[in-house]
Amino acid sequence: MSPKHPSESLTILTDLVLPSETNPLNNLFGGELLARMDRAASIAARRHSRRITVTASVNHVAFNRSIPLGSVVTVEAKVSRAFNSSMEIFLDVWLEDRESGIRTKANEAIYTFVAVNETGNPVSVPPIVPETELEKERYDAALRRKQLSLVLAGKMKPHDATELKALFI
Repeated sequence: MSPKHPSESLTILTDLVLPSETNPLNNLFGGELLARMDRAASIAARRHSRRITVTASVNHVAFNRSIPLGSVVTVEAKVSRAFNSSMEIFLDVWLEDRESGIRTKANEAIYTFVAVNETGNPVSVPPIVPETELEKERYDAALRRKQLSLVLAGKMKPHDATELKALFI
């Protein structure tokens, strides 16, 4: 399988925050943002693997900034690392100022998707070759996050998590 670059999976979803999608403070519901991020991550995973993909986990979500009614919101998703059948997708959420057009980062998330065949069994995905400095940082961190997850789940012994241990030595 030929390696791919994160940019090949780049998915950008831009939408407006409507009244039916807001809470009593007139900010976008967190669940609505999660759904938008899930859709973007799903498309990015599909672009990378060219297979059916399913959400395996939502590893991290940071709601750092409220997104008010009427805002233009952009969700950018890219595969940050591919393992055997799973892919980590890093998402950045941008808020566009209605008057100036200046974009500021509002939120971020990390999802894991798994590529499957028509019967739902996991299938291999191409490896990732990061290009930019940010892609390289996210690529390296993905392995540490995976090792931490495996250690916490009891599927890996702590002394075998070499990249994770390196942070503390």
